[in-house]
Amino acid sequence: MSTARLTVDLDALVSNWRALDSMTPATTETAAVVKANSYGLGVQPVGRALAKAGVRRFFVAVAEEGAALRDALGPNVEISVFSGHMRGDTDMIGDLNLVPMINSIDQMVRHVEALPGHPFGIQLDTGMNRLGMEAEEWLALRDTALELDPTLIMSHLACADEPDHPMNRQQLETFLALTDGTGVPRSLSATGGILLGPEYHFDVTRPGIGLYGGLPFTEAMPVARLDLPVIQVRTVQAGETVGYGNTWVADRPSKIATVAAGYADGIHRIMGPKTSLFAGDDPCPIRGRISMDLIGVDITHLDEEPQGLTLLGPQQTVDMIADNAGTIGYEVLTSLGRRMSRRYKGG
Repeated sequence: MSTARLTVDLDALVSNWRALDSMTPATTETAAVVKANSYGLGVQPVGRALAKAGVRRFFVAVAEEGAALRDALGPNVEISVFSGHMRGDTDMIGDLNLVPMINSIDQMVRHVEALPGHPFGIQLDTGMNRLGMEAEEWLALRDTALELDPTLIMSHLACADEPDHPMNRQQLETFLALTDGTGVPRSLSATGGILLGPEYHFDVTRPGIGLYGGLPFTEAMPVARLDLPVIQVRTVQAGETVGYGNTWVADRPSKIATVAAGYADGIHRIMGPKTSLFAGDDPCPIRGRISMDLIGVDITHLDEEPQGLTLLGPQQTVDMIADNAGTIGYEVLTSLGRRMSRRYKGG
């Protein structure tokens, strides 16, 4: 096999959902965010596993993602679309019974005129300045919108991964001021908000990254494992170089394994100098630049030549790799390339 293999542990994913669900009151529904192809891990198998575990409400970014999820799960779950009712999405929203989270007066007008009586939710901007109606817009529309019986009113926290950040309290107070007395179910928290405590939970929570093994849910079980096949092993003499640009020079005779993966697979070049692959528990540092399809790895210290090496696994989490690349676990997961073979365990 000459392509990288991504193994997704669906049982670990479900365990993470159950752990986050257990942190909220019995009256709070724990949904699941499966946007961006379930953070790069496969929306259909992930969606099926979560639905089997009891998830009945899912969130996606755009209507096309909702269509793929509906195809996998059938009619008996609610699928909400963060981007709302975009121009050109009417048929998809109506035919597939998707629930747009309305972000503006224009979207509300489009929805009511095109799909009268069709379910919708409301997204409010409480300070993140990304999506949702601003306070003045919502207050102008509020009475009319409430008469149309929205299924949910939601907002999104900007700094929930920093528990002591004052923005959390500011957004909570704004959300309460805009939604108290509406009688509509409310949602404010994704993974980070769940960890902030019951005050932030309301009626529906929307965990995302925590399901897939990422921070800020430090107790999450690892979900993804990435193994890279070794194509060739060579001995490099002292003074010889490895890879483009001669950026690494051997200071002793070294055994270098070339593995089949690279930045075309979402393994970003910038992580190379700080990152190792693993043979069991033995770290094997990357040597030279990560190229499009290939990576050089130092296996001089190993007793046997391995058939493959592990980049992402129990020895090196998605957030450790993200730190090496100066980014976040979300970007690492969603960048994983399509040419990797995918294997699913459990579920």
